[in-house]
Amino acid sequence: MQNCIVEFETDYGLFSMELMLDVAPVTAGYFKALIEAGALDGSSIFRIVGKDNAEHRPDYPIEVVQGGLKAEDPQPIAPIAHEPTSKTGIRHIKWTVSAARFGPGETYGSFFVCMADTPNLDEGGQRHPDGLGFAGFGRVISGFSVLGAMFVHRETLEMLEVEIPIHRARIRK
Repeated sequence: MQNCIVEFETDYGLFSMELMLDVAPVTAGYFKALIEAGALDGSSIFRIVGKDNAEHRPDYPIEVVQGGLKAEDPQPIAPIAHEPTSKTGIRHIKWTVSAARFGPGETYGSFFVCMADTPNLDEGGQRHPDGLGFAGFGRVISGFSVLGAMFVHRETLEMLEVEIPIHRARIRK
């Protein structure tokens, strides 16, 4: 499969990511289908975690900007199989885009951007209790300053009181 570029329009500006369909076809394909269906239009950046506001698992800190659909939102596409880092080779380094999940195969339409290298999110890492890690499926390719501005303006708690709207998510032709 050929990789594609997705552009996100937010109140902070635009950022783009490459969906790595060549190495993470299941997870990248899932997010491509969500975007093609318009499911992320009108969603939001709803969680920003830094070392100073980590509430969940502060013993294994992360620095991420998370957005898309929330777990309680209607999910237009069924959960997918877990694609671990041992299968894709996509490590959780700065600017990696990964799928949020509960247990393996319990994805929902939420992604997060790593704002720092975070090997504890890889398979074998200790961030997720099952040790299976998260499924990286892309990388940010532009709009680094937009994501950086969001990250700097994180709130006291991880879950934002004032969410950042994602107006549109489009596959760039």
